[in-house]
Amino acid sequence: MARNDPIPMTAAGRLSLEVELAHLTSERRPEIVSRISTTRDEGDLKENAGYHQAREDQSIVEGRIQEIEALLRLAVIIEEGSADGAARLGSTVTVRDEFGETMYHLVGPTEVDVATGRISADSPVGQALIGAREGSEVVVDAPNGVRTMRVTQVG
Repeated sequence: MARNDPIPMTAAGRLSLEVELAHLTSERRPEIVSRISTTRDEGDLKENAGYHQAREDQSIVEGRIQEIEALLRLAVIIEEGSADGAARLGSTVTVRDEFGETMYHLVGPTEVDVATGRISADSPVGQALIGAREGSEVVVDAPNGVRTMRVTQVG
């Protein structure tokens, strides 16, 4: 993905980033600035582990703030669900394979959470499911081998 390409995400994904950004800018940033100030007053900065840790924390938080701001600038909200019955970005797709039944929610690359079934539409499974309809079979060329899945529901 190029630097200025639109980033597809759900409305919930955008809201989650906005909440994280608000927390970082209104709570974490001031707390770290206060720690830097306090530890700076403790003496020799060369040997002040608290000061160095606070500066490192500041660097991490500022980097994450910049990352979220960039994601939000490029975010394009996707419509969730499937009006025409075909799986697309934002759809919830239930499949059956040799492992049983699994539900996937196809999301943009910034919202992936495999533990809750939120997979990127760019992943091997996501790519195989895009355009699939209820009752169709899809073949996934996954890293651990080829899998065949039957789509049981698209929503």
